[in-house]
Amino acid sequence: MSDLQVYDTTLRDGAQQEGLNLSVADKLHVARHLDDLGVGFIEGGWPGANLRDTEFFRRAREELDLRHAQLAAFGATRRPGVRAADDPWVAALRDSGAPVVTLVAKAHDRHVELALRTTLAENLAMVHDTVTHLRREGQRVFLDAEHFFDGYRANPSYALEVLRSAVAAGAEVVALCDTNGGMLPGWVADVVAEVTGVVGGSEARVGIHCHNDTGCAVASSLAAVDAGATHVQGTVNGYGERTGNADLVAVAANLQLKLGRPVLPEGRLREATRIAHAVAEVTNVPPSARQPYVGVSAFTHKAGLHASAIKVDPDLYQHLDPAAVGNDMRLLVSDMAGRASIELKGAELGFDLSGDRELVTRVTERVKELEARGYTFEAADASFELLLVEEVEGARPSYFTVESWRVMTDSAEGAPAVSEATVKLRAGGIRFVTAGEGNGPVNALDHALRQAITQAYPEVAKLELIDYKVRILDEGHGTDAVTRVLVETSDGVSSWVTVGVGANVIQASWEALLDAVVFGLRRHGERPLDR
Repeated sequence: MSDLQVYDTTLRDGAQQEGLNLSVADKLHVARHLDDLGVGFIEGGWPGANLRDTEFFRRAREELDLRHAQLAAFGATRRPGVRAADDPWVAALRDSGAPVVTLVAKAHDRHVELALRTTLAENLAMVHDTVTHLRREGQRVFLDAEHFFDGYRANPSYALEVLRSAVAAGAEVVALCDTNGGMLPGWVADVVAEVTGVVGGSEARVGIHCHNDTGCAVASSLAAVDAGATHVQGTVNGYGERTGNADLVAVAANLQLKLGRPVLPEGRLREATRIAHAVAEVTNVPPSARQPYVGVSAFTHKAGLHASAIKVDPDLYQHLDPAAVGNDMRLLVSDMAGRASIELKGAELGFDLSGDRELVTRVTERVKELEARGYTFEAADASFELLLVEEVEGARPSYFTVESWRVMTDSAEGAPAVSEATVKLRAGGIRFVTAGEGNGPVNALDHALRQAITQAYPEVAKLELIDYKVRILDEGHGTDAVTRVLVETSDGVSSWVTVGVGANVIQASWEALLDAVVFGLRRHGERPLDR
């Protein structure tokens, strides 16, 4: 029983997160990603409780070809006074086709009497009868002991009796749930150790299910394993009600990489970053940049002191090789950057600056000067690369010359405002004058600029502005404040971010748009035409 089981409940408990709504197709997609991660069990939902989950299990039988995981159906024990064989909700679990059923049962005496409105003895009978029935039907049964830690504090003998009833009836796992999320790691460890000594062993595993209301869900899960739990539940990206569940990727990474306890199949942990972000795309919940292990900032370095050390040995400021979880080390260029930061960032972008001390100093000082004026390069790699090209090669890539641009916005009463922009530029010896309309001045400028340049460089037609951010830098000046604009552009394959700064928000936006187009042309290998 020393091997550890990883049980994912993203599709059930994680789906209770505020603002997270999954269709059946979404749940099937996420289930495939979870199986690719290598979890042992995927809790698909509560068949019978809602039509979506019932439909998920029906389609899963036909559409899911799981390599690593088994599907688990979640549901409650039979109702008071009804035989398990006659309870329609138990029938839905039986008919789901899931090889595993996870039953939730009350382990807190007050919840039994006040929420279930039944007796403590009847609750024990409900647990035993339901587990026995489903085991006779050929399904594996796990028990989620709801509110177990609070119940154990209030009435330890009864909380343990709930577990004994499940184990005696054939439950393979009794998972102790910190349903309210109020426990601390030390408290969890003490209870798990006591429970393991009583009901753990060859008959059943003791499991752990933590919520993150104290910010300790991952730590409490690890403490439970250290105390004897051999079954761990959680959700990808820590999704869940209120403040979420234990982040299963962080739990697995800590167990496997820090404690030397393999919990995922060989090589699967290296897919963790990709899968965590893929699941975020399906759920439409933006991934947290600061998420441990798999966040884009998890192995990102900004300070010059860090960069100097990393240049000697990356392990000096990283707790492990980011490749172990499929992530990458990133270096940010900012006013905190030193020479080492610039050298390492240059190398990341394909420029060897190590032999030119004067060039590195010049770039470093220029970055600091521009950031003092409001620019930021830590979020605008594309603009920094163009700056670097200018310093290394002596000039920016020059694909066209802008003569002028103009933008106007018209609005009639009762009608939406419409913006129109005109751009005049020369490229390839030809003068282009184009106009573009948009729902705002920047949108109109973007259309007009790309219409003009596309005539000389058809590749520009592939470019699309996909994000636009504005920040006021000196708010005390009100509408006269300096503005920073970040523009994200895509060519359908990848994306890049450029920056512009100015007292005029349209001027700042124009600067960022120009950088975006120039970077895109350079990335696609376009050769500058005679202007």
